[in-house]
Amino acid sequence: MNGEEEFFDAVTGFDSDNSTGEFSEANKISGMIDLDASKSTRSGKNGERPPQENGIQKHRSPDSPSCSHVHQKRLQRMEYPEEMHWFGCGELSKITMPIAFNEPLSFLQRITEYMEHVYLIHKASNQSQPLERMQSVAAFAVSAVASQWERTGKPFNPLLGETYELIREDLGFRFISEQVSHHPPISAFYSEGLNQDFMFHGSIYPKLKFWGKSVEAEPRGTITLELLKHNEAYTWTNPTCCVHNVILGQLWIEQYGIVEILNHRTGDKCILHFKPCGLFGKELHRVEGYIQDKNRKKLFIMYGKWTECLWGIDPTSYESFKKQEKRGDHARKAKSDDGPEKANSDVPSDMADDVPVAQETVQVIPGSKLLWRINSRPPNSAQMYNFTSFTVSLNELASGMEKTLPPTDCRLRPDIRGMENGNMDLWRTRWFSPGNNPYTGAPDWLYAGHYFERNFSDCPDIY
Repeated sequence: MNGEEEFFDAVTGFDSDNSTGEFSEANKISGMIDLDASKSTRSGKNGERPPQENGIQKHRSPDSPSCSHVHQKRLQRMEYPEEMHWFGCGELSKITMPIAFNEPLSFLQRITEYMEHVYLIHKASNQSQPLERMQSVAAFAVSAVASQWERTGKPFNPLLGETYELIREDLGFRFISEQVSHHPPISAFYSEGLNQDFMFHGSIYPKLKFWGKSVEAEPRGTITLELLKHNEAYTWTNPTCCVHNVILGQLWIEQYGIVEILNHRTGDKCILHFKPCGLFGKELHRVEGYIQDKNRKKLFIMYGKWTECLWGIDPTSYESFKKQEKRGDHARKAKSDDGPEKANSDVPSDMADDVPVAQETVQVIPGSKLLWRINSRPPNSAQMYNFTSFTVSLNELASGMEKTLPPTDCRLRPDIRGMENGNMDLWRTRWFSPGNNPYTGAPDWLYAGHYFERNFSDCPDIY
């Protein structure tokens, strides 16, 4: 099968703690916001602070007790099959996949992962020159997809009207998203800075194409960032995400396509090329691009990997380096890190796409400046769906939060909560069980009986 299909299930989303060193802007933001309840301007009667929607002052970390069950029971869950509803129709919906193919997050929560590197937005707001602001906005656009690296788990499809909110006083923003359409699936979101420095909003609906061994998700929908102090609006669309080996072999992800970021006030444009893997994985994860003014004059060059970092340099220095490199004055390749080993698989090569090996790390051109770098993931991230520390906090449900959250918030979904807690009973059907048709011997779902006795006491609360 090699063609294009309109599927109606949300598939992919867009997402490390704040970068270290000189780029740890989030640490500066946290110092600007008063987290002391006794001093808060939002205090209620008798200085008592009202319940926060989810602005929990201390968020759970990957090694906290409230999170330990997320990874401790994951290996147990791998033994249980689950019907794969990722793609929603055709042959793929009939394939039985291990429950490990999922992750205990709603697609609405994966959208929230855009905000992991929100310090780049705050940084852009505080920069005086349009060119510098565009650099930070471009870095934010690249960082928004960084959490997808090695994230092969499928998020849960949101129900129509499902919502998710996140308030992070330490990071200076609040966020709300809602599933606004089911056919086609459309997720809308809105975020704003707690210091009134930005608004960030948009709608996403992935257009899926199935290519036999891979699924390509084109995230249609416009993303808009408004820097209020500068009266500037930036718009762009995220790159295409492709999941390889959805039938057989080891799953792996790549991002590719052209992302254009437009500053609607100045006319400046940033053009980023997320490169496809290429032969032997030579271009795996690579991003290259430039910023141009309204007259198409190149002002700045950017390069890096969406899984690692983004660097920038002025065009003159860039061209000079390239010319010298061609003459052999510079080493053509940087020293390689120990890349991931090629996946060992018993699947024939014609049945699965080999997982490419990163050829080299990013070669830094002298005179470049670092625009963004991904954080190291938690040590136990591989046992936690490759979540970042930020992602781990998205599904926490502290005592009392139910009173301030709407009943549509996806943290209250029993299926997501059950998966996080390792409760597989929620995936077990009550009135039908898999078996063979008594007449044909073909696989079938057989009625288990007793429904009309009206004893529903052991039914799961799926709503």
